[in-house]
This record gives sequence, structure tokens and C-alpha cells, in this order.
Amino acid sequence: MIRTVVVIYSGGMDSFTLLHRALAQGHAVHALSFDYGQRHVRELDCARQVCRALAIPHQVIDIRALGGVMAGSALTSELPVPEGHYQEDSMKATVVPNRNMILLSLATGYAVTVEADAVWYGAHGGDHAIYPDCRPEFVEKMDAVCRVANYQPVAIEAPFMGSDKARILSEGLKLGLDYGQSWTCYNGRERACGRCGSCVERLEAFAANGVNDPLQYEVAG
Repeated sequence: MIRTVVVIYSGGMDSFTLLHRALAQGHAVHALSFDYGQRHVRELDCARQVCRALAIPHQVIDIRALGGVMAGSALTSELPVPEGHYQEDSMKATVVPNRNMILLSLATGYAVTVEADAVWYGAHGGDHAIYPDCRPEFVEKMDAVCRVANYQPVAIEAPFMGSDKARILSEGLKLGLDYGQSWTCYNGRERACGRCGSCVERLEAFAANGVNDPLQYEVAG
């Protein structure tokens, strides 16, 4: 069934793949990005460039004024970004308080405005241990709320909920996607660091698929 879908598009590899899945399935797509003061704001530049090339509607919403209620994370402050594999104790530092509930609520309002049927976001199976707002029970409850919060019901969907990053990448490679158009590193420098948990997970996904990552790294692995 062809629908109108709002895709929360960060500019990272997961949402990059999700955006193209929606397009490949023939949906009418509205891309929605958020500037919440993330240090890896470079991902928003990637999002803008991709949407411009695809000629799809794209909004970047500035919510930096909410910094006081989305504080205390290594992604939005000067706290050091943890390095190495995702481990619960260290990677909790990258949790932005209530981020996905806030973003999904705003995206739902936008979906009502553009008469979209659903909001998609890129939560996946590899996120479950670290991020509560990427777990199935969170998606189920947000979906239930957003279906009754307005006169127009809006579904909340996470199509990659049962997939890990390697599988997501595999799908994107089959679609012929250029992942040099995405950004994953949590540090906002010229090159990806290759050390933070996000870089490590990305590099492992490429290794699992037997291909090289087109991004340039300060250090690989």
C-alpha cells in the first residue's frame, strides 16, 4: 500500500537507508531533521544534500531552545564521547533525555499538517540494550498514543526494529546506496574518529558485508 510517510532523517546511515526504503516502496516521503544542539551537526549537512539531490520535501527544525530539557548527554555537551564497543555503562553517556519521544511528538504534528499516514524512524535491534526509546515497547506505546492524539491518526513505525546495522547496510547496498553521503561519528570533526561506539558499529557492519566504508577516518577501528 502506497502511503505518505514522514521520515525522521538524521543524516546517519540508518535513517539514510530508511529514507531510501520508503522511496523504493513508492511512498510519498517528507524528510524531517532536527537540530537539537548535537555536536555531530555535520549529519544535518548530509541530510540537506541528499534531500536536495532527491528533490524531496525536507524540513530542518531548530529545537536548540530545548537544550535545558535535553541536557547531560555527551552528544549535546563537552562531556567526552565514549570509545569502543557499545557497553551499557559507558554508552549511557550518549543518551539524550527523552529525545525520541520529543522528536516523534513533533514529527506527528508535522505528519498531521502534511496529511501523512505514518512517521518512520530508524530505531533498530542493535539499539535496544542502550536506548530505552528504541525498544519495541516504546514504539508500541508511542504508536498507540499518536493514533488517538489528533483527529487524524498517525502511525509510529520503526521498520528496522528487527534488524541490526549489518543487515540494514546490506539492504542499502542492494539498493545501490552511496554511504559516503551519510555521517555516523558522534564527534563533529572533519573526519570520522573511528573510535566512538557509533563509528565502531558502522565499521563492523561494513566488515560484515565485505565492503569498505567510503568515509575517511582518523583511525580505522
